[in-house]
Formats: sequence, structure tokens, C-alpha cells
Amino acid sequence: MDIDGLSKQQAKAELARLAQVLGQANRAYHTNDAPTISDAEYDALKRRNGAIEARFPELKRADSPSDMIGAAPADGFKKVKHAKRMMSLGNAFNDEDVADFDARIRKFLMLDDAPIAYCAEPKIDGLSLSIRYEAGKMVQALTRGDGETGEDVTANARTISGIPHRIENAPDVLEVRGEVYMARSDFLALNAAQTAKGDKVFSNPRNAAAGSLRQLDVSITKTRPLMFFAYAWGELSAPLANTQIGAIERLAQMGFATNPLTRLCDGPAQMLDHYAEIERQRATLDYDIDGVVYKVDDLSLQARLGFRSTTPRWAIAHKFPAELAWTWLEHIDIQVGRTGALSPVARLSPVTVGGVVVSNATLHNEDYIKGRDSKGGEIRGGKDIRIGDWVQVYRAGDVIPKIADVDLAKRPADALPFVFPDMCPECGSPALREEGDAVHRCTGGLICPAQAVEKLKHFVSRGAFDIEGLGAKQIEAFYFDEALPIKEPADIFTLKLRDAGNLGKLKNRDGWGETSVKKLFAAIEMKRNIPLARLIFALGIRHTGENVATLLAQHYRSWAKFSAAMQAASDEQSEAWEELLAIDGVGDAIAKSVVGAFHNDTERAMIDRLIAELSPQDAQKRDAVESPVAGKTLVFTGTLEKMSRAEAKSQAEALGAKVSGSVSKKTDLLIAGAKAGSKATKAAALGVEVISEDDWLTLIGAT
Repeated sequence: MDIDGLSKQQAKAELARLAQVLGQANRAYHTNDAPTISDAEYDALKRRNGAIEARFPELKRADSPSDMIGAAPADGFKKVKHAKRMMSLGNAFNDEDVADFDARIRKFLMLDDAPIAYCAEPKIDGLSLSIRYEAGKMVQALTRGDGETGEDVTANARTISGIPHRIENAPDVLEVRGEVYMARSDFLALNAAQTAKGDKVFSNPRNAAAGSLRQLDVSITKTRPLMFFAYAWGELSAPLANTQIGAIERLAQMGFATNPLTRLCDGPAQMLDHYAEIERQRATLDYDIDGVVYKVDDLSLQARLGFRSTTPRWAIAHKFPAELAWTWLEHIDIQVGRTGALSPVARLSPVTVGGVVVSNATLHNEDYIKGRDSKGGEIRGGKDIRIGDWVQVYRAGDVIPKIADVDLAKRPADALPFVFPDMCPECGSPALREEGDAVHRCTGGLICPAQAVEKLKHFVSRGAFDIEGLGAKQIEAFYFDEALPIKEPADIFTLKLRDAGNLGKLKNRDGWGETSVKKLFAAIEMKRNIPLARLIFALGIRHTGENVATLLAQHYRSWAKFSAAMQAASDEQSEAWEELLAIDGVGDAIAKSVVGAFHNDTERAMIDRLIAELSPQDAQKRDAVESPVAGKTLVFTGTLEKMSRAEAKSQAEALGAKVSGSVSKKTDLLIAGAKAGSKATKAAALGVEVISEDDWLTLIGAT
């Protein structure tokens, strides 16, 4: 549906859907090296999410895809927290986006006419890596992971060309960041060798590089022709240079491979010229790229610009256009998710798009299939999608594409309009589409095996309980097991006791043995004492992703306080409800969903049975930042003269303050610029301290 036509309720529903779809896509791409949607579709969905948030900023979710970086690290490698977070990049898709990027930089810095230079470099389609050196010696290499925590692949990284084990004339602490990749020629040779041995072949160089780096057996990685381009840094004990270009040159002097197509540009015109030049060379390069990255060259300006929650303000990735292909749509399947959402998936006659064979496409919802948005407006020129159609698909990665067009001239005469089911294909319950919701949802709840199984799979997923030996495959088997069923989360923690009283012991079944069963029971026991945030996330409450769960855990600290607060928040006029909504990042939809779960008799009974088996860990307080405003809630209003509002907010958050958009009785300080208006009036009425911009700068020692 066209964003301009969305009502507030429809926008809430669409943001919820996008959070779920993009969250799953992140985990598939970054954790499993097995993407499920294309780069182009991912970018389009993320742009749509951002546009809706821009129109309805008050609806931004705590688990917003705008704040996502990567996904949780995979099993098998030691998890290590990055000394400095590994950020993602915002995207540009056309010339106007690049001009807007430059305009935002100038507005933030209040540099309307001053020259700003940019570093432009190819965006390598590989796997991000951070390599730590101490006293010139390589001591650790970590994958991106979720940006906060990565996988320790040090031994594997030592086998990669372009990564020196020792460096001279380096800072005492230096984290070099870049991209691990595989040359196209090496990729083709590797696949030929894999085919000759009868082993698995890789779909593209990026997957080959990722799969090769993340081998538990380092001897396998050693046989793979991996390479590395350095282009950034993390923790430093001393600066590398004053500019981005200077720092890249310094890395090259230390022995790192850097990309020869990196250039210094004096503004958008030269940036676009270099983009066009790189795009012309793209097919002749022996490595895959999917765009060009622009970065403000002056590192002092980078420091002022700072970061959003997941992306630097001073950099952006200008993506190349998606690739297209035509194929037959053979069937449309309906899949049921853990929230009951019915998701249509197109099954395609396999087609090669950009060197990758694809056979599935997302169809989103009923309106999308009909060629309409939820307001009745046309998409694809109003063409509907039918089984048997000749369809155009596009992708920019090795994943499920999106249908861009339908060739009506090739439509079979007997092709009928697709009728979206009004009954759940899994349990036969009515599938209803509520007003303002883009999808049909099964009303069967826990009687629907698809929903129940998906909820249990979510419960044991990596971001939740992450029980070793109890993955999606095992959950599905146990759900339908007559002797030792797992129908709800509490059943996991009674499995050992039930097995002891069962004649058909688990250790005697196919796929299990005495050792594996002991390991499973031990892994389950270890998870009885789980961090509060993981527990809240594991419950699978709609709209409650990992970020929201963390916010709730940080605020309430203990399960007892959280549970009591949700119970007390049934009245939307209560203090408990107001307190919940006052948590930055918790909106009305999230609050209703969480509170609703605790007031649904069936769901609450399941939660209580689970909690009876657990001893949840209280949430730990975050590291305190020492500053005069740490822990305080601030509001900026009026026109600031010494810096932009955005820079002031970024500065305050870096000092440990919480910046709110509205004044309330919980506001500690209002910083008022010229023409402060109603917020200053309200602050005075509530007794909130009001200071000027100059007073603010003096307070934080910035004068």
C-alpha cells in the first residue's frame, strides 16, 4: 500500500510485519549464510519501514529494522564482545539519495557552503571481519555477528591472504576492519573441485567466502582461497591519520590489501561520476561488489557527526540496481507463522538470476497478489498474480526474489484469480483479516499446530533459550511425539522427569543415544537460570523482539517486577500503564500486546507453568557514563544556534542521557533555544528546570 494512504492503525500493523520479515532475513543472511530474501527486496522493505517511521515517528518500534545490525552469532565459535560496535550502513539508491546525504551532512554540521570531501570505495560483497593487533601482533579476529558480539575466527583468519600476522609502526592497539571475499575465478575453480569430489557447490562467491571462513576445522579454511580488503578500523590507541583516505593509505603501508578503486571526491557530482566508473568496471572485476560506499573524509567531522543507533551519519552505501529474470509461477503455497500470519509464497520454475538459481518468491499478502495496495491503489499496473503466470522476478543477492511484473500475453487461458484462504490450511480455524492489518491471521491460537510449533521453535532460537541439541528439527519431532510430547515451553523442562517414567526411553530412539540424551538434559538444566531479556523475548509475544525485550528487562530488572507491572497495567489509566508507555521505544501497540499476553487466561497459565520451572536472572545495570547529565531525561526545544538539534541530541546520548521528544513530569532538564514555545511553558508548569543553549554547553564542558 502507498505509504501516504496509510492510516495510523495500518502503519502500526505494517511496521510490525516489516520488523518480523526483516528480522528473519537478518538471521538467515548473517547467522546461517543462507539468505531467504534478496538484497533488493531487503533494501526495499527497509526503505518502506523508514518511510513509515518518518511519517509516523511516534510509532517507531523498539525492535525497528532501522536499528538492526547483522544477527546473533552462530553456534560453534566462541562469542566475543567487540571493543567498539561494528555498525551497518544506510543506503542510497539513486542520484537524489546521494544529494540528500550530502545535504543532511551539511545541515547537521551547519556548513551550508563550506567544501566537504568524501572518500568513495567499492562495496565488497563478502563477510565483515575485525582483526585486533596489540603491540603489532595479531591477537584476535571476530566476525560482525550482531554488531555487539562476534564469532572468534582467529585461527581461520590467519590463513587469509592480505592479513599480516605482524605489523610495524602501528598503534599499540589497532583493530583493522574490512571484508573477507573470494575472487570469482577462485570461486569457479572451487566449485569445479567440489563437483569433481561430489561435494556441495556454493551458489555465489559471498556464500563460499562466508562458509569457508566459518569452518570449525581450520584445515578446511586453509585450503580455500580467501582474500581480504581493509577499509576501516575499530578500537585505536592512537589515530591513524586525520582523514579517511590518509588512514587507508596508512593501512596499506602496514601491509594490508586496500582497494585500488578508492578515490577522494569533492562533492556529489564527483561521487556519482566515480560510481558510474566503478559500475562500468563491475563485470570485469574479479570480485563481487554491490555498490559504492561514500564516507566523509575529514575524521574530525566524522567524530562530530557520530552515529545513529546502527549506522554512522557520515557514511552511506550507494547500491547498484537489482537484476531481473523471467520464469513460470508454478504454485502458491500458504505458510503459517507463530503469530498466525498466513504468508503466501510463490513456487517458481527454477531460473538463474545474476548467476544464482532461485525457485521461490515472497508474495506478501492478499492485496499484493491482487495487484492492489490495502487502499485499493494499483501496483504492477493493477496486474494480479495467478498460478501459471509468466512473471518477472528481481534480486540483487542469492535469495528469494520479488515479483516485479506479469506478462499477461503469456497468461494461460485457464489461469484463475487466486482466492486467498479464509481458513487456516494447518488447523482449519477461520483466518481473519482485521481492519488495519495487511495479513490474514489464523484464529486457532495454540490449537493450530503450525503456530504452536513455530512458537516453540522461536522459544529455543538463538536469541531466546538457545538450548544445544534442541533445534527446530527436534522441536517439530517432539511436538508430534505421542510418548514424550513438547506442546508448550514448560514441557521442555519436564522432559527428563517424564523420560524417567516412560517405558520407551528417548535414548533408545532413532537419532538419539545415551550420550546425546545426557547432553540434551544437561543443556536444558543450564537454561533454567536465564537472563530476563532472553526470557521475555522467548515468550514470542507479538511486537516484542530482542530490542523490546531488552528495554523491558532493563527497566523492570526482575521477573517479579515485570510480571506484577504487566498485571497492574490492564487499566490504561493506571500508573503501571503510563510507566510502560514512558519507556523510550515502547509504543501503544507493543504495550497492548505485552499486557494482553498477561491477561489472556490461556497464555498466562502457560507462562506461569514455565516460570515455575525457571529461576530467571535479574537484568544487570548498564555501564554508567560519568557526566553531569548521565541517567537524566532531557528535552531540546526551540532553535539552537551553536549546533543542530540532531548534533545536540547525539551529544547528550553519548553522555549517558535519555533524550525525549516531549515534556512530562519525568523530564529532568529542558534545553531551550530561540522560540521555545509550548514545551518551555509546560516545563515551567511542571517545575522542570529550563536552561539555555549556552548553559547546556557550560554544563557538559563544551564551551
